[in-house]
Amino acid sequence: MASPTSHYLRRDTAELLRSAAFQFPAITLTGPRQAGKTTLLRQFFEREYRYISVDRPEVRHTILADPRGFFRSYPPPVIFDEVQTAPELMPYVREHVDQHRSEPAQFILSGSNNILLSKRVAETLAGRTAVLRLFPFTQRELDGEPGRLLPWDRAEPGMPVEAQPLDWARLLRGFYPQVARDEQQDPSLWFASYLSTFAERDVRTFREVSDLSQFQMFMQALALRSGQLLNYSDVARDLGVAVNTVKAWLYVLEACYLVVILRPWFRNKGKRLVKTPKVYFLDVGLMLHLCGVDQVTALRLGPMAGPAMETFVISEIFKTMSHRGITPQMTFWRTSTGREVDLVIETRGRIIPVEIKASGTSWPKMADNIAVFRGDYPEAEKGWVIYSGDEVLPAGVHATAWPATAL
Repeated sequence: MASPTSHYLRRDTAELLRSAAFQFPAITLTGPRQAGKTTLLRQFFEREYRYISVDRPEVRHTILADPRGFFRSYPPPVIFDEVQTAPELMPYVREHVDQHRSEPAQFILSGSNNILLSKRVAETLAGRTAVLRLFPFTQRELDGEPGRLLPWDRAEPGMPVEAQPLDWARLLRGFYPQVARDEQQDPSLWFASYLSTFAERDVRTFREVSDLSQFQMFMQALALRSGQLLNYSDVARDLGVAVNTVKAWLYVLEACYLVVILRPWFRNKGKRLVKTPKVYFLDVGLMLHLCGVDQVTALRLGPMAGPAMETFVISEIFKTMSHRGITPQMTFWRTSTGREVDLVIETRGRIIPVEIKASGTSWPKMADNIAVFRGDYPEAEKGWVIYSGDEVLPAGVHATAWPATAL
């Protein structure tokens, strides 16, 4: 395997990818478009592997005409990118893997459509492939510290850290590699192009979406409701569509890794599935573009500061855990009287409550809802208040205030 070059920003997923390459005959890497999948794979495998993008029209034509002949022309080791568009190849991949089970990393499969790719993998490569996910950068990856621990995973979680106040301009640019790393890139133009490509290449593959312009209006409506309880009926009424259409479209966004759904926390996990959820975009820059926010001052001082902060923190935690091979168990807690904890993380038997505040100043009252939550659920750990300031401070006896830039 090739070693990453000096200009390459190391990804948290790299160690997981390296480990999987020695254990499985195939590796499947999935995630949203433009998250850096191809760059990551080429950094680690390009010297030994041929790279084939199977969704190119001429390649698709060849595969359809003679899938076995195409497969013989590109024997392993090989990277098949956007492989969900070429289901004809999968039986041949399985056949070869079954005949050479002891050979690691024969095939690297990647794609940006979670549902289609997962279906193909489940049908043909169950038990034969490691399935990894790659999302846009986390801030720790952009900072060149991909191994940086989340605060509740540190050996001394209350110890001082070096942190800066939140850079709201970073939130506005978002964390997709191309726009996050290139300050000459206009975020508005980039996101507009991204959404156009997403609509043409991903959304059209779902029969649930027949009107692309209306679907984009749905995305905008969802972005404006970030951090709020999602009332399907309200969204359906505003768009003039059926409730089931809204649910189907939400499924499409989740399948394409653009949003994460948070459900309310209950001891009985079955109840979470039938209660009103919240929805967050997995890139805060994309969410702000859909909301029409394109200036730092308007963001920092306007009504979207709180939702943007929540979106940033929740996506940061979700991406970090996913990149490290942990399936995020993330919910929120809300009572009938309006008490709410923004995020409840369950990991390795631990229950960790987290409040998220856009304020640059911390004070103990920020942790009041964490105190109530811990009173109801004493098994929960001491909580965390993630805020936009730059100091680690006590937030009463029930929580620690932690800078968002030190996540």
